[in-house]
Amino acid sequence: MQRVKHGDKVEIIAGKDKGQRGLVVGVFPKENRVTVQNLNMLKKHQKARQAGRQQVPAQIIDFEGKMDLSNVMPICPKCDKAVRVGFRVRESDGFKVRVCRSCNSDIE
Repeated sequence: MQRVKHGDKVEIIAGKDKGQRGLVVGVFPKENRVTVQNLNMLKKHQKARQAGRQQVPAQIIDFEGKMDLSNVMPICPKCDKAVRVGFRVRESDGFKVRVCRSCNSDIE
C-alpha cells in the first residue's frame, strides 16, 4: 500500500516550494516520485514544427515537474497537519488503511 495516493492533499517539506500545499495529480511508484498540482513548475521551450497541414509556432510550455516522494508529506484531514503515515488492518472488515501517526485517525 502506498503512503501517498492520487488525489491526496500534501505539503512540500523540501525544495523551492517548501511549505506550500497542493493535490497529488500523479504518482510514479517505480521512480519513487510524485507530481503535485501547480507546484514545482518547470518551463519547456519547443521549436516551431509542422503538425500535419498546420504550422505550430514556437512556444514556452509550463508544466508540473516530478518531485521525490520524500519531499512531500500527506495532510491529515482531521488534524490538518503534515503527518507521517502508518498502517492498520481494520477489525470490522479486514481492510488495510492508512493512519495518521499524530491523531491516530484513518486517512481516506
